[in-house]
Amino acid sequence: MSMSEEILSIESLDLEARGVARRDGKVVFVQGALPGERVAAKITRSKPAFDVARTENILKASSQRVEPRCPHYGVCGGCAMQHLDAAAQVAVKQRALEDALWHIGRVRPQQVLTPMHGPTWGYRYRARWSVRYVRKKGGVLVGFREKKGAYVADMHECHVLPKHVSSLITPLRALIGSLSIPRSIPQIEVAVGDDTVVLLLRHMEALSEQDYLLLGQFAEQHKVSWWLQPKGPDTVHPLKPDDADCLAYRLPEFGLRMAFKPTDFTQVNYAINQALVSRALSLLDIAPAHRVLDLFCGLGNFTLPLATRTREVMGVEGSQTLVQRASAAAQHHGLEKKAQFSVQNLFEVDAGWLKALGPFDRWLIDPPRDGAEAIAQSLVELDAPFRPDKIVYVSCNPATLARDAGILVRDAGYQLKAAGAINMFPHTGHVESIAVFQLCVS
Repeated sequence: MSMSEEILSIESLDLEARGVARRDGKVVFVQGALPGERVAAKITRSKPAFDVARTENILKASSQRVEPRCPHYGVCGGCAMQHLDAAAQVAVKQRALEDALWHIGRVRPQQVLTPMHGPTWGYRYRARWSVRYVRKKGGVLVGFREKKGAYVADMHECHVLPKHVSSLITPLRALIGSLSIPRSIPQIEVAVGDDTVVLLLRHMEALSEQDYLLLGQFAEQHKVSWWLQPKGPDTVHPLKPDDADCLAYRLPEFGLRMAFKPTDFTQVNYAINQALVSRALSLLDIAPAHRVLDLFCGLGNFTLPLATRTREVMGVEGSQTLVQRASAAAQHHGLEKKAQFSVQNLFEVDAGWLKALGPFDRWLIDPPRDGAEAIAQSLVELDAPFRPDKIVYVSCNPATLARDAGILVRDAGYQLKAAGAINMFPHTGHVESIAVFQLCVS
């Protein structure tokens, strides 16, 4: 329901890139407004604790406001912050990290690390496009969903994807429209390797001979590799069997080639990932004699670089598939004697399990959004000789990092030496960060 228009002064920004104002002591979230701005805004929703508003007119603009580069900005739900200068976006994320650490964990880092920047455009090497046949829009839509909606945005380009991937959107719309089952294709996943682009087609009905022919011609013309998924994730396979091992990214500093499949988890931003691996190893302060534990190790993104610099590394991960992939990579690089891997659900571990692994000098933790609460709690109960001197924690959710930091500092005998933001996803509200914990010497 539409309500009255208000003049508001914007104090800060939330992670959905909404300006935060106060009106009669009540918080108002203002779509399209930036800190320091004075705006005329229309209240669109009123709740007991807060109001939501939409900017109608900017009366005093922020010096950090920029013209969004993408013509689909504001409709497509992929980006929320393109109207804010890229450096200012990083400052917002750093502030969000520090606020979470204090308000949730009641901890403050002794040192705030310089935020990690990378390319702000063309950085996104993983994506999932929705596909919809919409007669009214003249055929097939391929792209991200609209903001706050289930509809697919009517888009022809995307500036956070590499140029050669963005340029596939329009030809893909035409291709899907020409297949025999355009209504039975819900999504296309994109995985970009250093040498190839994989398009993973989810199809709910069988493809015809003619469809296979059209896919093959498209692959040839656009230099892509098609993979198909007729049912669940275990049915994923390349259209051409020769493409089975085509995907990989390199970590040149460590002489590593990390092979992966299009359904495996890998970091979205390769430039930042390379810098992140370097920084994590540097913050761990490793020595050649060290034994290191890498929890939530995935494909071995940190484990294998660690194995090139230390005596022994153990990588632990909940996914059997990823552990097999990591072990194969260790073998391929001749690191199998230094890098060991095991499968374990890390959300259900205890101090007994950790103790059985033996002592480690350093730990690296890189959990998903849920964080590593079970591991932090287990450390509280772990005998002192088994606690590592230093832990580096890479996080994709400041709230769960803050919760776990509270446990480590309050109950497990650690100091939060340093923390900083990583701009892994420019123009979005997603906050990646890194934190360093040091065991207190009693």
